[in-house]
Order: sequence, then structure tokens, then C-alpha cells
Amino acid sequence: MTPRHHPTDLLIAVGRAQADLAGGPGTPPAALLRTAGLESLSALFDEDELTEGLDELLDGLAQYPWQPVVDSDDVYTYEPSGTIVVDDADRPDAALRALLLGWAFGNDVVIRAGHERRRAFWRDLAALLHGYGSPLPAARVVPAGTPAAGVPVHVPAPVQAPSAAGAPAGASVWRQDCRSDWVTALRTRTYLRGTTLARARAAEDPAATGRLDARLRYLVHRARRAPYYRDLPPVSGLADLPHLGILEKEALTRHTPPTGRGLAGGARPSGEVLRSGATTGTPRYIVYGRADWNNMVREAIPLFWAMGLRPGDRLVNTLFGGDLYGGLTTTLTEFTRMPVECYTTAQSVTAASLLALVQGFWVNALIGVPALIMPLLREAYALDPGLRLEKILYLGTALSPQDRSWLRAHLGTRTISSVLAVNDGAQLGYQCAELGGALHHVNDDFNHLEAVDEHGVPVPEGRAGDLLVTTFQKFEAPLIRYRVGDRGRLFHHDCACGVSGRVLEYHGRADGVIRAAGQVVLHAELEAELSALGVSRVQAEISSRSGREVLTVRTESPSRPDPAAVRERLERAFPALGASRPFDQALDAFELRVECLAEGVLPRSPVSGKVRPVVDLRLAPA
Repeated sequence: MTPRHHPTDLLIAVGRAQADLAGGPGTPPAALLRTAGLESLSALFDEDELTEGLDELLDGLAQYPWQPVVDSDDVYTYEPSGTIVVDDADRPDAALRALLLGWAFGNDVVIRAGHERRRAFWRDLAALLHGYGSPLPAARVVPAGTPAAGVPVHVPAPVQAPSAAGAPAGASVWRQDCRSDWVTALRTRTYLRGTTLARARAAEDPAATGRLDARLRYLVHRARRAPYYRDLPPVSGLADLPHLGILEKEALTRHTPPTGRGLAGGARPSGEVLRSGATTGTPRYIVYGRADWNNMVREAIPLFWAMGLRPGDRLVNTLFGGDLYGGLTTTLTEFTRMPVECYTTAQSVTAASLLALVQGFWVNALIGVPALIMPLLREAYALDPGLRLEKILYLGTALSPQDRSWLRAHLGTRTISSVLAVNDGAQLGYQCAELGGALHHVNDDFNHLEAVDEHGVPVPEGRAGDLLVTTFQKFEAPLIRYRVGDRGRLFHHDCACGVSGRVLEYHGRADGVIRAAGQVVLHAELEAELSALGVSRVQAEISSRSGREVLTVRTESPSRPDPAAVRERLERAFPALGASRPFDQALDAFELRVECLAEGVLPRSPVSGKVRPVVDLRLAPA
């Protein structure tokens, strides 16, 4: 595989030229245009207008060189035409438009000009744009009439429409061009039947094509618009990512509204603002620009196909919504773009209303948070043992092996798939039909994941660590190496679904660490140990009472186990929690308590529907 040219690198060069031009007549591009008498061309160096035009033309600039098909799991792919030939012919605006859009698609460009002075201008301009450091295709300048191999391009004069107040002259030219027929000569578009977006990406080596390197270059370029990221060092590719600082949750909260605006890039307001569920901390507000939101939707649709949805499915969406929480808002947008029939109940769903939908509309699929849907489904099944649901999609928390077995045995469920997502950056990973347990495919083109130790040092592949998220397709309030608060390990996996690449073994929340009796136990370890007793959910509460450290383990399950059996199992699996002490019991500073509750009793977050895994009352303010 050979390196590919990426339209985002062209946008970086245009943005650099635009910034220089704004610096006044003494800057290199301004002096070049003035010497050639072509100052009017400065209006075409408009990065945002060119970005919006390309995004519309490609139906997703961030997905280039692929374009997912909404109504199926196939993709289109774009390739450059090769070399294009354009004549200046006293139309320098046409030649510049052809040069930049030709480069955007990875074409070499031949410019024919009649005068040596004009030919010198084009050579100097190409050298100047290359000098900004972005890897751009070649440009060759020859005299008018010179035979040149390549695709001839004829650029029409733009339609002069009235500009909006304050808009630069010709600001609409790029969107006109990207909607015009002449740009079809710049690229080929091929339909890849039977090729999914994930398989298309997995079939190429991003290190050889430079795809992920280009994603990081563009993200850093855009991020520098925000005060928080203004001094980011230059990057050439993924190898430079570990040299960038880590964005901790405290800094994210401090630099986002209403606390601060250090992550705001100054873009025109658009898109959607979400609020975190605050299950384990202070709420945060997350801004998605319109393009960011569209990118999330474009990436989510192939994900849901991979999870097992199919055209014509009838899906009940029970995810939590309201008060700016993102679970329902994001999926509602995504499902309405897909050829599935949706029944959006949110958290207001009841067993009776679910049965009415299944019986009246032949619903075959449901998505929700396990803490809500498992009690709901068991209640509905008790009312109607004939209830059947072919597909269950879930997110938010893990689904226990016992719950999976119950779904298969009682509801005839064949597809049970998990998606990992966070309000801060949307989806992190998903399960196909071949993955189970804690394993999830990751989409590094959307949210790039790293695993690091507590000091922020990357850990070797396959070793567990804190997860860092870099949002390659979110540019308003972007996240670069954000410690998202989850743990897991990343490694390569050749999946039977046909996708080879990195997978994430998800270990749960990083704050799911229980530090008691001088020892460390993970919440996920408690869940795994107690699953053999039919436990669906576990909450650990640590408190200090009369000088004693008390760990209270609360379980939730359809049929409550004997607390003594739970305690015995925990003490056997985790000796540090046991009753045997090498000192006088009167001086014992630790106590283990067990409470076994019925399903649905543990408190749920009213915003997200999740059960808080670890509650450390020792950290509560006095």
C-alpha cells in the first residue's frame, strides 16, 4: 500500500494561508497575490467554506475515502482521477479552484498559462502551499497549448448570489463548486457491494496509507482554535500522540460551560449540547457542532448494522433521555436515519406498554440499559410467558451471564450485543455476533483509544490501563487524550466476523476500584465472582463507622441468594475481605457486610438509569 493524499491536509494548508493573509500585506501569500495583481483570489482561501463544501460533496469529509450507505451495510469508495489539466486562460480564479479541489481528492495538477509571469505565480503559489508542511500532491506549470496527459477540467464562472451580511465576497463559491457537475472529473466513486465500513478500513494498513496520521494532523490543526489547545506542538502523525498532554476530567469541567470556555473554538453556534449523567461525578456539558453530530450519526449507523440490526426491524428504544442527557437524543437521531421502525418510549416504558407494542406491532428488538430492561423484561414475561424478542442491544453497564442465559432461554433472544458509549465523545466500541463478554471492536477512525498507567505512560499492548480517548471526528470542544474514566486493555484480534484490528476488553469504570482493609479489589472482580450465584448487579459501599472501615456489598438478582453464601464466597475469593485477622478482634478495623436485594431495588441514577458501582462515603464532605 502507498500513502494516500487526504483532503484534510489540503484544508490545513488553506487554513494556514488564510491566517497569513489575515496578518496583513507583508505576509508571503499577500505579497505573492499583490505582485501578480491577483488580490481578489484571497477570498478563496476560506477554510471553513471549503470544509463545508467538501463535507456536503462527500457526505462526510471525516469518513473519506469511504462513504457509508445508509440503507445497507455497504460503502462507496473515492479515488483520485490521477492527473487533471486546467487552463489559466485569463481565469485565475478557475485555475485556483481546480488546483485546490483537485488536490483535495489527491490529484496531481497541471496548470497551463500563457505568460511566464503567470506561470511563475503558479509555481510560487504551489511552493508556498507545500511549504506549510502538509503532504500535498504535485503541481506542474507549463505554457498554454502544451500537450499534457490527464483529465481536462473546465471550471465555470461562479454564480454571483447576494452574500449574507458580513460574509466574505465569494464565500459561497466553494459550496457552489462542490454542488456542480464539473467536480465529478476530479474523482471516481465506486460502490463496494458486500463491503462494510469496518471491513474496508481493516483491509488497509493505516500506517502505510497514513490515514490515522492525517486524522490526528487535522484534529490538532482544528483544536488550536480553542484557547486550551492553542499551544499544542506540531504533529506529523500517531507517533506524536503520546507527546501531547492528557486532558483530565477536572480540566475538562473547568474549561467547558458554564464554568469556562477554554475548549470552545469560536465556531458559529450549531449542533447539540449534551449533559453527562453524573452517575459518579459532577455533570459536564458537551458541545457537538453540526458537523460533529453528523459524523457521529454516520459512524453509528454501520455500528448498529454490525451489532445485528437489519432493515425492517421494529425496535423499542428505552434509553434514558431528558435534561440534556445523551443516551436517547443520540440514538433517536441515528435510528431515524436507518430503515428500521422505532418506538421511542425512553425510561417511561412499562411492562404493559412493552407488551402492547410487541403484540400490536410485532416488535422484535429492544435497546436499553440493563439496570432498567432486565426487571422490565422479567415483569413483562411474568404477565405474558409468550413474550419473544429476537434482539437485545444494551449499553451503560455490563449484562451478566445469568441475564444473557435468561434472555435466550425465556425470550428466545438470538442477538445480544453491547455498545460502549460516553456522552463526552459518543461510541467507543461495539460487539458483533462473534464477540461476547467484555470484548468490543474499536473504531480508531472515530474515537482513538490508548491505555495508560496512572502516571499517563502508555502500557504495552494487551496490558490493562486507564483509557484515553482522542476524538478524531469532533472539532468543537475536541478531546485529545482525555482520561474518560474507564479501564480496559487493547490488543489485536482477527475476528470471525471478518474484521481484523484492535479490540477492547472493557474492565469498567476506573472509579470501580475498591480500596478497603489495605487491599485493592475491582468492582468487576466482585461481579464476576458473584455471577455464579445468579447475581445481576453489585454495588460496593465503603464507609467509616466508629473508627471501623465497613465494606457493604449489595447484590441485586431475580431470586435473592443467601447473604451468608455470598459472604462466604467473597471471603474465599478475596482473603483480604475475610474474617480471619492476625490480631485481636477488638482491634479489628474492618468489617464486611452483605445485603441481598430483589431486582430493581438498588438506586438508579434518574438521569442515566445506571447503578453506581462504588460509593465511597469516606470521601464525602463532612
